[in-house]
Amino acid sequence: MNFLVVGLGNIGSEYANTRHNMGFMVLDAWAQASNAVFSTQRYGDIAEVSFKGHRITLLKPSTYMNLSGKAVRYWMQEKKIALENLLIVSDDLNLPFGSIRMRKNGSDGGHNGLKNINELLGTQEYARIRLGIGNDFSRGHQIDFVLGKLSPEELELMPKISEKVIEGVKAFTTIGVERAMSATNCRITPASKNPSGASEE
Repeated sequence: MNFLVVGLGNIGSEYANTRHNMGFMVLDAWAQASNAVFSTQRYGDIAEVSFKGHRITLLKPSTYMNLSGKAVRYWMQEKKIALENLLIVSDDLNLPFGSIRMRKNGSDGGHNGLKNINELLGTQEYARIRLGIGNDFSRGHQIDFVLGKLSPEELELMPKISEKVIEGVKAFTTIGVERAMSATNCRITPASKNPSGASEE
């Protein structure tokens, strides 16, 4: 069975380690752990990993965030991916940093990448994992915040966040979204605050 996992972000070194690129960061971590290599192809960078007989295509769109749907639609057609086998990983300022939320569908929540995907796919009935980035910005500075760099403390948590998300996606491919949600949804916190580094919410 084939799956498409899309990490949302913006291409270019100036966007590296920004809040809006957490989807890219998770996929980079997965590829590195799997010894997979991204190759630049149409509308994005592509890598292939496998898990328990499933082929999983990792996609980092090169269309920039606001046109993410163009890459998603193309690669779903190219790889013949069923809608129920699509999963999007994106940042979410409606959740505190470290929160991980898998959902089987939902609105764009004000996220321009998800908004474009919804428009071009003509549906919001696809799985997604939202990664909290918090909303510590003053009025009118949302764009500066989401395009801002993660703090050193936040960067330190990214390996744990990535590991949990990867586990969640693997569960999604094997036991389905409903059961994977209960195993994935949590909040990753610094070890100094929580000995285990993760708490269920």
